Amino acid sequence: MDCARLWLGLLMPAVAALDFSYHHQPEMEAFLKNVAQNYSSITHLHSIGKSVQGRNLWVLVVGRSPREHRIGIPEFKYVANMHGDEAVGRELLLHLIEYLVTRDGRDPEITNLINSTRIHIMPSMNPDGFEAVVKPDCFYNDGRDNSNLYDLNRNFPDAFELNNVPRQPETVAVMKWLTTETFVLSANLHGGALVASYPFDNGVPATGTLYSRSLTPDDDVFQYLANTYASRNPDMKRNSCRIKTGFSNGIVNGYSWYPLKGGMQDYNYIWAQCFEITLELSCCKYPRKEKLPSFWKDNKDSLIEYIKQVHIGVKGQVFDQNETPLSNVTVEVQDRKHICPYRTNKFGEYYLLLLPGSYVIEVTVPGHGPHLTKVTIPPKSQNFSALKKDILLPFRGQLDHISESNPLCPRIPLYSELQGHSAATKPSLFLFLVTLFHILFK
Repeated sequence: MDCARLWLGLLMPAVAALDFSYHHQPEMEAFLKNVAQNYSSITHLHSIGKSVQGRNLWVLVVGRSPREHRIGIPEFKYVANMHGDEAVGRELLLHLIEYLVTRDGRDPEITNLINSTRIHIMPSMNPDGFEAVVKPDCFYNDGRDNSNLYDLNRNFPDAFELNNVPRQPETVAVMKWLTTETFVLSANLHGGALVASYPFDNGVPATGTLYSRSLTPDDDVFQYLANTYASRNPDMKRNSCRIKTGFSNGIVNGYSWYPLKGGMQDYNYIWAQCFEITLELSCCKYPRKEKLPSFWKDNKDSLIEYIKQVHIGVKGQVFDQNETPLSNVTVEVQDRKHICPYRTNKFGEYYLLLLPGSYVIEVTVPGHGPHLTKVTIPPKSQNFSALKKDILLPFRGQLDHISESNPLCPRIPLYSELQGHSAATKPSLFLFLVTLFHILFK
């Protein structure tokens, strides 16, 4: 089958080569529509909503089943340009689209990636902001915010404190989009620094803020994900921006860098069950177009390798004794539960991103005691697939009862009442020294 696809790829039409320049909305739309037309078997172009000024928020899906989810195939996404003046990520995602579709059937790695993954790419979350930039600048442009002058990366519900700003059309569209797919892994692309930043961006003492950081229960996975991207980008790894930072090997905890309320990566992790990191890809927010080829060269391998990480850990379905898939039941690792519990989707599927090691998966169905299953994640992912582990429960599930008794987590400050520290948030000697350094020399 793979050989046949490789031969078929040699006969497929090619998209007109994408130039290295900045593509405004008409040019971007023309490119995306051309890709969708010429590669209709592996792509699906759709708009998830409109900006304040009525521009479409385009998403191109690349995969073997681009129009619908297939059981066992994880959903991945990239989002760029949510700050309209941070323009490099927008162009990198257009070039990534071209790279993927033109190499399907020709490049075994890309072919396998498309076979095993459904990849959603949104080049611009803030097209109005991008169009508002009159004179590109490295540091600040009027187009950072949307047309209502709201920063979209401060506009989401926040788990740590009330964020009652008016939700913007672009934010609402993304929030709705997150409910339509079982996204597992994501990154949002920014500019103005060179670093891979991971959650949390906001925090409370219970997540470690007394030690100048805010850690998730999956901090080991997030550090691994950030390192996966940064280690393949030479400028990011050595922090080439000529500014003093606390970055180590090109990664940083978001809160440790600077706290922010209403960020998109925290919202993804808490309410959408999707691990997201923030990628700052250029010291200059809107560099000259002549610099774009070097940005593509520096980021291409990182962009591809990061997508592959959607296949780490374990995945499967939860069934009752009649082998009926159970939706909306809690599936979590015993020692890393989320404040908004992770649940199966409508197909009874779960996806848990985990590093190699042994874990106990706890499945909870209302009216029954927890069901425990031990799994061991091997040192290497299994050829573009997480470890597959279906879970058969020894009773008959009542699907209507499950659905009614498990409402979505409320969009309020979920962490506001928590006190104390988990083991993950206790200080290490390294972090103590970093904190002391900041106090003495800030």
